[in-house]
Amino acid sequence: QVQLVESGGDLVQPGGSLRLSCAASGFTFSSYAVAWFRQAPGKEREGVTCISSDDSPYYVPSVKGRFRISRDKVKNTVYLQMNNLKPDDTAVYYCATGEVVTTRCLVATYEYDHWGQGTQVTVSS
Repeated sequence: QVQLVESGGDLVQPGGSLRLSCAASGFTFSSYAVAWFRQAPGKEREGVTCISSDDSPYYVPSVKGRFRISRDKVKNTVYLQMNNLKPDDTAVYYCATGEVVTTRCLVATYEYDHWGQGTQVTVSS
């Protein structure tokens, strides 16, 4: 059974940093694309970033230069380092993966079969 568990969400002040983790069990995603999505209250789930099979990343414009996705193949974990956080970054963050082998990952929900339960990130003073 595939399980993704996100952690690291917290309350942080604007300008602060957080690192989210997505640990997988029952699935080795070292060769597959992994993505992070987020959903704010009253809004649709939106893509944030993804990492391709060759570890090349993609970032949506609103987080580019502030967020960084990385992968630890030994720990079977993907990380999302978030810097210079803004109130608009407040959301539940989800990681997702599937048997997607690509060098051009997409932040599209239909690409991924397995999802975590989410972790809350709140940016507020």
